Amino acid sequence: MTQDIYQPSDPDLAPGAARCPGPSAQDIIARDGDTPPAPLLASAYEFLGSEDISLDRYTSQAFYDLEMEKMWTKTWQWACREEHIPKAGDYYIYDIGHYSVIVVRGDDLQVRAFINSCPHRGMQFNNAGEQGSGKQFLRCPFHGMSWHLDGSLREIPCRWDFPHVQDETFKLLEVPCDNWGGFVFINLDRDAQALDEYLEVLPEHFAHWPLEDRYIVLHTEKVLPGNWKMCMEGFLEAYHVLATHPEGLRASGWANTQYDLFSPHVTRFLQNLSSGNPHFEKDYTQQELYEFLGHRDESLPKHQNARQAHADGLRTSLGNSMNVDLSSLSNSELLDSIEYHVFPNACFFPGIVIPLIYRFRPLGVDRCVHEIMMLQPLPDDGDRPEPAPKEHLEIDEPYVSLESFKTNRLSHVLDQDTDNFERQWAGMKASLKGTQTLGNYQEARIRHFHNTLDTYLSASP
Repeated sequence: MTQDIYQPSDPDLAPGAARCPGPSAQDIIARDGDTPPAPLLASAYEFLGSEDISLDRYTSQAFYDLEMEKMWTKTWQWACREEHIPKAGDYYIYDIGHYSVIVVRGDDLQVRAFINSCPHRGMQFNNAGEQGSGKQFLRCPFHGMSWHLDGSLREIPCRWDFPHVQDETFKLLEVPCDNWGGFVFINLDRDAQALDEYLEVLPEHFAHWPLEDRYIVLHTEKVLPGNWKMCMEGFLEAYHVLATHPEGLRASGWANTQYDLFSPHVTRFLQNLSSGNPHFEKDYTQQELYEFLGHRDESLPKHQNARQAHADGLRTSLGNSMNVDLSSLSNSELLDSIEYHVFPNACFFPGIVIPLIYRFRPLGVDRCVHEIMMLQPLPDDGDRPEPAPKEHLEIDEPYVSLESFKTNRLSHVLDQDTDNFERQWAGMKASLKGTQTLGNYQEARIRHFHNTLDTYLSASP
């Protein structure tokens, strides 16, 4: 039976208690009849208020500068994957706003992170976005001063002119560096809390989906028009699916997506795919849904619904193509769009059909970079393939233009998402209202994000 999504909610419900008619995400998972890991059965939502959020938080240069000063210098951010720097002398430059960090693997194979700025006169050791190998030391290209890969001083040309410089104090400025899930994280705050504390529930949940056992099969970065928060928030909710992704409506329970606010730094959405949409005027049969999922001219196996049959087929086809045994995965792990957001700018998907990892980095108040990785499970033979090289797209270059993305339906979806941003950015700046009005549930992660951001911005120096 179809459900009307346009009817107002029950006025007697408490604020934030209203939910879309139809089966919930948990109803669909229960209907699968398998045993998903405990994190997929968890839920964590609280009503955070209904007040409007000022658009100045996106358009104001002063607000952007405050973020740079008080938030980006205090938060953990993943800089690269460990597979980017597997050998001694490998390095990777991570840039966030005007800050720059060089991550390098030393002769002792330990990974360290240093400010990408020479202590002499500030010259960068390497340009923004660079990565490479074979470094035996870090040498300033301006005057030739150099430092060992552990940050200790190596040599100063014309050392006679620097009697006031002491080796033990003229080291590179090292910043906290740690790893989780195969990612190297850095923090510009030298007194930062431990990474595992910062990540809160993430390590516990992802113990079921170890990202260190995956490798990069696709890596892109695309410049987007608009503030980084505006662009990122377009990926924190499924409410936009109705208007932005109409071709996905028939097979997705988008309006029944579950939103979880686990802790200050970690939130999640759980959107059932291949499940059917209860909100169409027509009740589609399971056979019709099976065909929507790409099984044209195929009969649905007896005693199976479309979601189960689709999952069973993918376990075999994807498993064979990846050389990975997927037989133990639940339907939800295999099919659903499961997105964890880690404050401030990173999203991790543990699923298989949508194995995305992405982040948003500011290039200024009005531009940002959307960086995407697709992480595939390591083949069962244990070999780790080389990571895919990073491909760059400017604002006017669509994802479908990439050869590596052409066979992936996600490229079209991503282009639909990013096509919204130029007009949204123009509309934010043109707004006389000066605020945005959020849904209490479907956009709760956006409000939660701003609450956490305010915690950093209001902290004492």
